[in-house]
Amino acid sequence: METSRALPQPGRTAAVEEPAAPSAWRVRIRMHDHPGTLARIAIRLADLECNILGLSVLPVPGGVLDEIVLRPATGLPRRHLVDAIRAEGCECTAIIDADVHDLVDPSASTLLAARRAIDDPSRLAEVLKDVLAADVVTLVPAAEANPARTESGHRAVFALADGSALVARRQWAPFVQLELTRAEALVTLLAAAARNAAGPVVLDRPDGAAIVLRKGVPGDADAVAELHRRCSMATLFRRYHTGVRTVPRRRLHRLLVPPRGTSVLAVFGREVIGLAQLIPMITGGAEISLLVEDDWQRQGIGTALLARLAVLAEAQGITELSADCLAGDDVLPRTAARAGLRTERSVDDGARLRLFLPA
Repeated sequence: METSRALPQPGRTAAVEEPAAPSAWRVRIRMHDHPGTLARIAIRLADLECNILGLSVLPVPGGVLDEIVLRPATGLPRRHLVDAIRAEGCECTAIIDADVHDLVDPSASTLLAARRAIDDPSRLAEVLKDVLAADVVTLVPAAEANPARTESGHRAVFALADGSALVARRQWAPFVQLELTRAEALVTLLAAAARNAAGPVVLDRPDGAAIVLRKGVPGDADAVAELHRRCSMATLFRRYHTGVRTVPRRRLHRLLVPPRGTSVLAVFGREVIGLAQLIPMITGGAEISLLVEDDWQRQGIGTALLARLAVLAEAQGITELSADCLAGDDVLPRTAARAGLRTERSVDDGARLRLFLPA
């Protein structure tokens, strides 16, 4: 274990100046769960002029693991602390530098971490690293995670719904079950939040119209057929690039439940006034499409639908979308700009529009 040089004797000047002491240490002490043990440890820390800032108790087989965040006396060697703990029949398993974040209640800290990951799913590895106080957390394909290799408790694997896994490693102390349970709960919560991204959303409109964006289901087939009948030929041509007027029943099902993808409807009362699709592609990215009834165009419905597709795409780790868009048609590019997406025409296919989610 890391040690520092001994304290200089009173009245003498140290030959080498002591490095600045850390503001806090995180100390892990393994002890038997007997009455008075923690009190004796606290007295020992007081004798060494250490100020206890925080305490967490982690149950482990055969006893408990107390994690204490403390402010050490200036110049206190770590080995002196280790010796004092050993004198009480306990084992100091780790001492590392700490910071103010370690003073947050673990439950509150985990909830705050969940909020950060929900706001930005790309930071999940970073968030899990903080929650576990891990040295490193890496994202790997599930086939390469090898969860059986625990490295004596210093390695843990968390499977993700998209077929990947997060691998956490920590050299300064093994992971204990309570920490792993907390981290697993966090990953499960974030997966549920990602699935809930497809939940209904009510648009906030100045005219008070109650328009809901929700996932399309097969039972919406008749309402979507009516949507197509109310749309003009020009609107349908912009969407399908053909002279379609009606949609066969089997095609309606594919519009509402596209292979590997999802649909989002804009609903006013019992009428479907807009339809959008998001279809992830095997090669990466996702394909999108939009259809908004003529009477509801230029009222923000298309923008809201496209923004919703962007949220769903981001929840799946998708950062680039694409759509068929005829040359000279600027409706979709303008809609994308209002939704906060950057666009560019494909070099290989001028009728293909690429849309990029904000970084």
